[in-house]
Amino acid sequence: MKYTIIDIATISGVSKSTVSRVISNKGYVGSDAREKVLLAIEKLQYKPNAVARAMVSRHTKNIGVIIYRQHHPIASHPFYGKILDAILEKAYELGYSIFVMTDKEISSRSADFLLEKRVDGLILISRLNQELVDYFKSSQTPFVMVNGTTDDSDVIHLVNDDERGGELAAEHMLSLGLTRIAIIAGPQEHRSHFLRSKGFQKTYNQNGIELDENQIYYADTSQFEEGYKAFQALWERSHDFQAIFATNDMIALGAIKAIYEKGLQVPKDIEVVGFDDIDYAAMSNPTLTTIHSAKTRMGHEAVLMLDEWIHGNTSQKKMQMFSPVLKIRNSTKAK
Repeated sequence: MKYTIIDIATISGVSKSTVSRVISNKGYVGSDAREKVLLAIEKLQYKPNAVARAMVSRHTKNIGVIIYRQHHPIASHPFYGKILDAILEKAYELGYSIFVMTDKEISSRSADFLLEKRVDGLILISRLNQELVDYFKSSQTPFVMVNGTTDDSDVIHLVNDDERGGELAAEHMLSLGLTRIAIIAGPQEHRSHFLRSKGFQKTYNQNGIELDENQIYYADTSQFEEGYKAFQALWERSHDFQAIFATNDMIALGAIKAIYEKGLQVPKDIEVVGFDDIDYAAMSNPTLTTIHSAKTRMGHEAVLMLDEWIHGNTSQKKMQMFSPVLKIRNSTKAK
């Protein structure tokens, strides 16, 4: 049998409003009355209706997550999947349920569905255009962006310092005396890949080394297969490079596979540095030198900052930038 707060009020001998205050944990209730209500709830094994609870508290305790990514994999991607895992973990700690949607196109399709579900807030992963940012702002639903930026100063967004990460990769390779470099750069319309490549090239230029544009391959995607194809293309252009910098680990691992198929060895013949520090980076052979991105921290902080906004704190810092860390492994030689 399904019980209501009227049944709880009848058994405990208090008013419906008192029962509501106990359930929502808002407003004053005397200790005796509270005890009677709690005993009645336990006796009837009462579970508050989610809609009714939301009407009382004005919160559904639901958060929507939208991942905007054109190419598969999406939720299982080793970078975005790690962020999503962290979001789910922190949301559970704070008592939120999560709706996860994916969109290949930057549109409001998934957002419309989630807003109809009356989510308390949204976490938007990857890049957005200003039109969609304006759409979310007009909905008056709290939202934060992860791994994507906007020029809109009102939007909370969490990002890695990708340009600094590119600089760290370059500094490491320069310290090893590597001056003839090939670059496999992921899609340049994506902020992360653009800034990583920019930081890397800038650091070499500042050290008086002009990188050969012919040794830069601009990939269409950031997938393993693209790294494999990119190395083959670079090798056909010229064999005159000592090392490869790839703007993410999946590209780097694809390149390593192609290197071995050419009868070459890593790092003996060609050294390789990736970016992101996905789990596979520490499992590959050789293990991959890479730049660690704060995937788990970004996911946790996204939920915490959204929770703050949901509960009325709108004065938070709008830009949260996480510092990258160089992880030296076996795909580069020891000094």
